[in-house]
Amino acid sequence: MLKYLIAMGIYRHIKEAWNNPKEGLGKLYQERLIQWRRNNSVVKLDRPTRLDRARGLGYKAKEGIFMVRVRVGKGGRKRRRSLKNKRKSRRSAARKVLSKSYQVVAEQRADKKYVNAEVLNSYWVGEDGKHKWYEIIMVIPSHPAIKNDNELSWISSDKHRGRVWRGLTSAGKKSRGLMNKGKGAEKLRPSLSASLRRKSK
Repeated sequence: MLKYLIAMGIYRHIKEAWNNPKEGLGKLYQERLIQWRRNNSVVKLDRPTRLDRARGLGYKAKEGIFMVRVRVGKGGRKRRRSLKNKRKSRRSAARKVLSKSYQVVAEQRADKKYVNAEVLNSYWVGEDGKHKWYEIIMVIPSHPAIKNDNELSWISSDKHRGRVWRGLTSAGKKSRGLMNKGKGAEKLRPSLSASLRRKSK
């Protein structure tokens, strides 16, 4: 019981520090951003940076689970105007390329890098004027330790394969409007592809 109370106290302090990382972490936060800019866009980690958030989203320090930090560029994400001739002027205007959040983009890049693993969940860890960083919890479905885990064995099923590409993670469901349900949420979650088809007509 004492160990449980101590652990809960540590998680509470970590959470309070990350509510405003510039004040709670101070110079450590700035030093991390400087180091992360120098690293590759996708980096495998030994342990999560935000232990409280990772544990709350299903992370366990065991075989078959690992962490990945992904850097995503910020900006309007607009398509550049074509400089080639023989183009329709109405098609040459800058249009938005992506209709999904930075977090979903980060999860998909992590999944593309580690093809033998599935994305369990993710959370924000930092940002500056040009980039955002997210840490992704990756699970290897074929690992015996995952198959024998009562809380994580569900991800070993074939129907959960490629879940990040089908918008089944928390970030994906949020961008699809699935967090609100019941009365008043009838028009919050149309199909993205159907909506794009309607706009193009």
